[in-house]
Amino acid sequence: MILALAIAAGADGLQLLLGPLGWAFLDQVIDSVAMILLSWVIGFHVLFLPTFVVELVPVLEDLPTWTACAAAVIALRKREQHNRPTAPPDKPVIDI
Repeated sequence: MILALAIAAGADGLQLLLGPLGWAFLDQVIDSVAMILLSWVIGFHVLFLPTFVVELVPVLEDLPTWTACAAAVIALRKREQHNRPTAPPDKPVIDI
């Protein structure tokens, strides 16, 4: 989880630092690498797709969208684990 947040924060930080330079294709490369690495570290999630699309919008790319998305995916996965039903205890089954 820490590695995923570090990858996302690193991608957002790089884009923020390189934003004024106007390197359009470098931003897409950073986004692609961030999406691939995040999918590798915490598994693919559907939320990565809209985040990737939002990163293509010129003004919105400066927002920390990868960091927010990674945090949201981690929170959703933790909630899924917490709400997962446990197996019933081993009791004999009585058929009549």
